[in-house]
Parts: sequence; structure tokens; C-alpha cells
Amino acid sequence: MDKNKVRQILQEFKAGNLELKEVEDSICEKPFEDMGFAVIDYERELRVGYPETIYCEGKTVLQVKQIVEAMLKKESNILATRATVEMYTAIKKICPEALYNESGHVISIRKHMPQLTESYIAIVSAGTSDLAVVAEAAEVAALLGNRVECVVDVGVAGIHRLFAKMDVIRNAKVIIVIAGMEGALASVIGGLVDKPVIAVPTSIGYGANFGGLSALLCMLNSCASGVSVVNIDNGYGAAYIASMINKL
Repeated sequence: MDKNKVRQILQEFKAGNLELKEVEDSICEKPFEDMGFAVIDYERELRVGYPETIYCEGKTVLQVKQIVEAMLKKESNILATRATVEMYTAIKKICPEALYNESGHVISIRKHMPQLTESYIAIVSAGTSDLAVVAEAAEVAALLGNRVECVVDVGVAGIHRLFAKMDVIRNAKVIIVIAGMEGALASVIGGLVDKPVIAVPTSIGYGANFGGLSALLCMLNSCASGVSVVNIDNGYGAAYIASMINKL
């Protein structure tokens, strides 16, 4: 139950539309549900401001469907990352308004959308091959109520492309930089802006990229101040922290 729901219940009680017992039953409702294979944290949004997200990788189609089915009872927004088309097809049968971002592998169900922020998050990627992570980050940031501006394919191999977009990047409140290969773009942008930069290394690159490890180490060793780093391919994590910064 989120703060808006609590407020609505109290207003209904004040107006005489609910009995005290009904209010007690609603507010004292168990804050989680143990499904045997998963324990759903219904109080997450009330505690931290954002509802629980379903990480689909490693789960079966049936498990994801059952989790979504349980969460639908609470009328909250639902977000599922690393989701497959098969998972989306199963969810669509129980919730026709479910949406699927195929590039970002994100399923979203939007029951109530927060008002969009005036400030925005800039998501900048080095190459077109990084677009799956861009799509995940952009979808998550938007669902959490943020304006988003994407600047793609502006990596250091053609640095002039980046300079043509600097106004968009500098005017953001927080910047997510997504890059594979050697991951140098985060350091470059970090040295050009006065906003926090969240670097996302991707697993894109040839053998010595080591599945994103070289980009991760490059970003962690950045000499540009103001650059923080999330895990490899973690567009979700970058969007979540960027949303928190954007709403400060």
C-alpha cells in the first residue's frame, strides 16, 4: 500500500464511508505475501518510494505470471526486467494493458503514473550495440516518473558526435552514460559536465572486453570526478538511482 492509498482510506473514514474495522483491516494488512517460491514485498513503495520490481531472469514463465497475478490485486504499477516474449504473452492473457519493450526486455503495467519531473535524465550511449541497456534504463526511468532524453551512438571513436549534443547532456539533472568496449565515454563526459554521472559498463566488445569487465574497470578507474558506476549491463540500477537524484 502506498501513501496515496493510505490517505484515500483515511479520507473515506473521515467522510463516514468506511467503518473503523474496515480501516484497521486495510492498514494492518500483511505487508508481504509468501508464495512458496517468492515472497512479494507489498510495502516496498511505502518504505522507499518505488514498488518492488520483478527480475525475470532465472524464473519460469509460470512463476513470473503468478507473481504478476498477485501484484495486480494491489493496483500498483508493475515492472518486470529481463523478461522474455513468452513471459509477456502469458502476462498479456491476465492483464491486457501490459506493455512490452522488446529491445529492453521490460514488461510494464501502468496503473497510476506519477507526474513527470520538470528536470530530466539524459541517457547517453557510446554505440548502437548498447541500445538494449539504453532501452531498459529509459523504460525504467520513465515508469518511475522521470522525463528522459536519449543521446545514442556518440562514442569516442567519433567524439565530434558527442559535442553536437552537449546542450542536451549538460541541461540534464543527472546523466547515465552507457558504454562497452573500453568504456571511455563516461570519463569524457565526466570531465565536461557539472552534473552527477552514472556509468553503466556493457558486455559489448571483443574478447579482451571480458564480457564487460574491461569497461567496468575503466569506469571504476576514471580520473573524472563525479562518476559513479553500476554493474555490467545494469540499466535498471542506473535508472533507479538516477530517478532518486532527479527527484531530490
